[in-house]
Amino acid sequence: MKLEKLTKVKPSAKFTLLLLSMLTIMSNVAIVTVMPHLSEIFKDVPNIELYSRLMITLPSLAIALLAPFLGYAVHRFGKRRSAIFSLLAFTLFGTAGFYLQSIYEILVSRFLFGVAIALLMIISTSLVGDYFKSEERHRFMGAQSAFVSIGGIVFIVGGGLLSDINWRYPFAIYLLGVVVLGFVLRYLVEFERDSSLDDASADVNAKFFYVYVLAFLFMTFFYILPTQMPFLIINHFHSSGAFAGEIIATAFVFNALGAISFAKLKKRLSFSSLYLLGTSVMGGGFFLIGFVENVNLFFITSPIMGFGGGMMMTTITAWTLSKAHHSKRVKSSAYLTSSLFFGQFVSPLVFHPFVDYLGIQKFFIVTGAFIFLGTMPFVIRNHWSKRQL
Repeated sequence: MKLEKLTKVKPSAKFTLLLLSMLTIMSNVAIVTVMPHLSEIFKDVPNIELYSRLMITLPSLAIALLAPFLGYAVHRFGKRRSAIFSLLAFTLFGTAGFYLQSIYEILVSRFLFGVAIALLMIISTSLVGDYFKSEERHRFMGAQSAFVSIGGIVFIVGGGLLSDINWRYPFAIYLLGVVVLGFVLRYLVEFERDSSLDDASADVNAKFFYVYVLAFLFMTFFYILPTQMPFLIINHFHSSGAFAGEIIATAFVFNALGAISFAKLKKRLSFSSLYLLGTSVMGGGFFLIGFVENVNLFFITSPIMGFGGGMMMTTITAWTLSKAHHSKRVKSSAYLTSSLFFGQFVSPLVFHPFVDYLGIQKFFIVTGAFIFLGTMPFVIRNHWSKRQL
């Protein structure tokens, strides 16, 4: 199908796009409650505390390093064919923790799993640009982020319940890749490419650079939620994995609400204003989390951070697609994917020393204050410059 001939997107195609996006969030959240258990299961392994966090971030490293090259592969072999391959790899390497014995083997499988996630994210992001235009795209992206967040809720709660039974069981959740494969084979449309679009080696315009930097910074801080919160809830407050999953899932509910709010807020605010607003909200959530003394209060504080994160993630993706010419859509999506997941990878590495030094709860207070105070000068300048106009 020619790209310009698509006038109305069928519900089945929309649902398939939503399912593909949902799997990208599964890359890590399905097993976040497994991490605290690993320090006991592999207690004889040196540095297991760090390795347990790498279970979450090694896929992110693979994505950060390989996404630009995988973007070329998607362009070369087509999005539908690439989606089929990536879903098979997603299922194979995602479930590997269910049967592999060594922590080192599992870590290698997580890296390879990241390759599949990189492909899925590039494909799903660029297809949104293909299928939808301007305001329709903003509306769909809000719905997409909300759907992803709802999927995250199911995976986190389900993973928490399963991890309390056996630490290996959450890895079986990745079998959903086979289900999504069926939808892709039946409903995903492969657009015919014009020969003028085949210059995949062309440089992405420098105007994208600052968006990629902002995407990296956003994810570096936002990923404190899945990489540090389980340790705060399970180890510090001595709660169960299921309870930790419920708290993080609540944050994802408000993550969805933040994403849904994007389409309405975008009518009145610029992309930069939305980014700053989301950052301020997220920083406030971090700050309040640090003062929690009763574990049930996390159901109030964590959603604040989730709301800001949902707003920011949708803003970053829409910002990139709004600037990307259709001939650069795959490549710009690949660089965005690389920026986001490089932020995921470095997050525990950057913040682990601060957690050790400050203690995990005080760490949240200091981080929240840093984000909020660091953002305020830009918010004030942005507001003042608009008043001058």
